[in-house]
Parts: sequence; C-alpha cells; structure tokens
Amino acid sequence: MYFRIRMRSNPIYFIVKKLQHKQKVEDETVQSDTFYSKPITVLSIALAMIVNILTIAVVEGFQQEVSRKVIGFGSHISISKAGESTIKESSPMLFNSTLSNALKGIDYVTHVQSVAYIPALLQSRGTEKQKEIMGVVLKGVDKSYDWTFFNTYLVSGSVPKFQDEASNEILISNRIAKDLHYKLGDTLNAYFVKKKPIQRQFRIVGIYETGLEDFDKELAFCNIKQVQQLSDWGISSEIVIDDTLSNGELIIRAQVSGGNGNYRYDWGKGYEKYAGYQICPTKDTTIRLIASDYWNFMSEPSGSVDNPDFETAIADTSYLKITLTGNKTGTCFVQTDSENQIKKKYTDQAGLNYTIDAGEKKIHVESYPGKGSYSNYIGAYELALTNFDDIDKQVKAVNKAIFAQPEIKQQLQVKSIKDNNRDLFTWLEFLDINLVIVLSLMLIIGIVNMGSALLVLILVRTNFIGIFKAMGATNRFLRKVFVFHVGGLILKGMLWGNAVGIFIGWLQYQFHIIPLDPKVYYLNTVPIEINIFKILGLNLITITVCLIAMIIPSFVISKISPSKSIRFK
Repeated sequence: MYFRIRMRSNPIYFIVKKLQHKQKVEDETVQSDTFYSKPITVLSIALAMIVNILTIAVVEGFQQEVSRKVIGFGSHISISKAGESTIKESSPMLFNSTLSNALKGIDYVTHVQSVAYIPALLQSRGTEKQKEIMGVVLKGVDKSYDWTFFNTYLVSGSVPKFQDEASNEILISNRIAKDLHYKLGDTLNAYFVKKKPIQRQFRIVGIYETGLEDFDKELAFCNIKQVQQLSDWGISSEIVIDDTLSNGELIIRAQVSGGNGNYRYDWGKGYEKYAGYQICPTKDTTIRLIASDYWNFMSEPSGSVDNPDFETAIADTSYLKITLTGNKTGTCFVQTDSENQIKKKYTDQAGLNYTIDAGEKKIHVESYPGKGSYSNYIGAYELALTNFDDIDKQVKAVNKAIFAQPEIKQQLQVKSIKDNNRDLFTWLEFLDINLVIVLSLMLIIGIVNMGSALLVLILVRTNFIGIFKAMGATNRFLRKVFVFHVGGLILKGMLWGNAVGIFIGWLQYQFHIIPLDPKVYYLNTVPIEINIFKILGLNLITITVCLIAMIIPSFVISKISPSKSIRFK
C-alpha cells in the first residue's frame, strides 16, 4: 500500500529516486552498479565539463586579451592616405578640422585622435664599449590622445602630458628600458636616418609593460610635433647670412627643408628660383621670405592637393631683422678671420642673434625662423568605437562620412584594426576552429560514455526490468526510468564540472598560475575570460546531446524477456 501511495503522483520520479539512493545490498551485481557505474558516470561528465569550460575560457581569453591589447596600441579604425600598406609607413595627409568633427559625430565613435609614426634608432645607456642600438617606431600623439589603456599597464612614472609644444617627454616599454639599460627620468638618445643623421634627446617620464612582446619591443610614444618635424612634412624655412663674402658684400640665403625638395622663394616680388642674394645694408630693414615647393611651374598654388601625384606643401614664412649702428650709409668693410670667415659675435645661445663688425658701422642681426608648416600634417586619424563586434559596419559608416565632405580632395583609405594586423587576427580566428574540434571530441566521448553507462545500468538491472515487466510495466515506461536515472547522474556531473571548471578559471585569472612565453604566444600568462552565455550554451548542448545519445541504448530494454530475467535471478 505504501509503495502504491508514493507512486500515485509520479511513479517514474519515485522509481528513479529509489535507484539513485545509495543502499547496501547482497547482490554483487547491483553493488557494482551502485559503487562503480554511478561515480564513473558522474566523474566522466564532470571531467568533460571541466575541460570544455576551460577550453572556452582560454580561447575566449586569448581572443579578447590579444585583441584588446592590439587595439590599445592602435585603435579600432584608422584613416590614412590611400595607397599605403601600413599605417606606420603612411605618407603625410593634411589635417582637416571639418573632417575630424564629422568623424566625431558618427554613431558609436567615442574618440578621434591624430597620430604620426617615424622609425628611430635608440642608443643604450652606459660606457662607450657597452653602447647598443635598438630599432623602434616612435608614435607621435598629442594632448587629445586617450591614455586609458597605457595607464592600466604602467610599471613606473606616468604618461606624457605634452604641456609644451616642444616637449621631449617619451613613454617606453619595460622591454626597451631593460635592453638599453634605462630607468625612469633618464635622458634617451634617439637617431633618425635622413640625408644627414639627426640626434634628438628624450626624457623618459613613463615605462609600461603589456606583455604583448612584439608590440612592447617596437613602440615608444612621444609628442606628435617631434615626429612631424623630423619627418620633414610641410616646409620649414630660415634666413641666414653666409659665413663668407661675395665681392665684399654679405650673402643672404634661404635654408629650406621638407616638401619635395624642388623649392621656390618669394623675397617680396613673387616666387622665383633664387635662394639668396648679395647685400650691403645701408638702412634698418626686415627681410621676409616665403618658401614653398613646386613641380613644374612657379605659379602652382602652395598646399594644393588637386593632383594626388603632384601635391605641394603649405608654404612657410621666416624673417631676418637687420639693425645698423654707426655710419649706416658707409661702405661695408666686414672683418674676417684667417680663413676668410666672417666674424660673428653671438648674443644668444641659440645662435639666432649676433653682431657683425663692418668697419664704419655694426650690423645687428636677429633671425626669426619660420614655425614650419609640418604641424598641418598628420600620419593618420585613429577612431575608437563602443563595440568591436560592429567594426566592419562602422568602417562603411566612416567611408560614407568621408565621401560626404566635398572639400576633402585627398584620397584617403579607411582600415580596421583587423586590416592593419591581418596575420594576428587570422590566427585568432583559427582558435575558433580549434575550439570546435575540442568541444566536438569531448561531446563524442560524452556520447560514448553515456551510452556505455546506460547499457551497464540496464544489464545489471536485468532482474529489476523483468520484475517490472511482469508487473505490467511497458518498454516505454522503463526506458524513461533509466533515461531519467542517468540524466540525474549527468546533471550531478555537470554541476560538479561547472563548479570546478569555473573555480580553476578564477584561480588562473586572479593569480596567473600558468605562465606563457610571450615570444610565442604574445602574452606572458594564460588568459581567462568567463563568458556566462557560452557556458550556459555549452551546458544546454551537453545535456541535450547526452540525453539523445541514451535513446538508442535504452531500446535494449525491449529485448529483455521477463521470464528469462527472473529465472536468471
């Protein structure tokens, strides 16, 4: 009567509960089921879940961490001059405030910044015998640069502030600092290969370490003004007085750099090809020079981008102020040394102000070099987005914004971070294939384990099945009993697997127990990213596949004869 009352509401649940209840019996076969089949089933499912959860967490961690760090060094989207294969070797493009504002107005664009790149050779700190050289790429940035990423990975110091336009502050990686024996606050020597090698000194204000080895050993960050000037973008001009005389007169000469090297000069009467002239000043005067480059004709407008193959640079203006004392109208008898070099008495350390003794009069010179038009040019725009997953869609939106600006005559190209680092992101995409292979193998193992476990449970419960069939139980009823029985074991194994797998992942996330070689894996520790939705999906797929896998073995029940199974007992 008790048995019938307890089964009245849900007989399958009642029987399954009794089967799963551990109890000591005299039948060795049944004990075998109780003490071996059940823990093996639970353990196999738990191990499969642990492996699958950790596989998903590691693959997701690799993809998220590497992508995040690569984006941190660059940005989601870059806009550079058309035709360049990489942003680090881009040609200069005119900065356009209208375009910049239009880019900021695009949906999901959170930040727009101007950058420029230049290769450099950094010299190590130490004695002459210990000098070493390392090739790097200097990334020039301005005050608007978003330092959020590098603030996270600062080892010491701070990010550059660039309060002064001529700031020589620099941010380098811990790898560069160690290889070249530098520390925070040191002055770093950098060399730039041009027609004449140029040396610049930078003051180290910050040291970072991201663990992304290939990028850490390559990139350093400085003021964009430094990169613009060192790259000879635009035109830079200065008026100088030669150290020698011509027919007893001073030689006024233009010193120009940048552009395409084919220069024209406006001394007050329009552009001409003469870079200087002779003069014996007889009154106070200020000489003005407008210098520009050109291709074919002197009348070409400066700063023109109408023809991308024949762009001209924005002109630069410089001045030379001459003040006379003594007999201003007197003849110039300029004093020279034994090598016929003009004697100049400098009155400042920069060498821009000096006095020349010309006999009856003295010539006081003040030079005002041009500010240079290099500041009008940048290497690229970098755009940050709210969502990396929509990056392809945003590239199209940016292209549309550029084409909507009729005044933009330069041919520009828009590239995502995936385009600029194609090999790296292709490798990350291959990890998805590895993930599918591992999960598929583990599911196949789970199917075999569940099928085997169910067959074992059915075989050791042959007498039980025979008795229930003799009592009138149908094959379908008994299949449900055993499927639900093993299903309960699966759920128990999954719960343990989830708990242990997530706990192991948390330990690695917090304490970085397992290290990696950053030269091979880009990271110095195994990354972990716990994606709840993917883990829930894994659990759903696992329980579904395992339950389906038990349907076929459950049909063995229909082959069991009550008379034979009871007689076997």
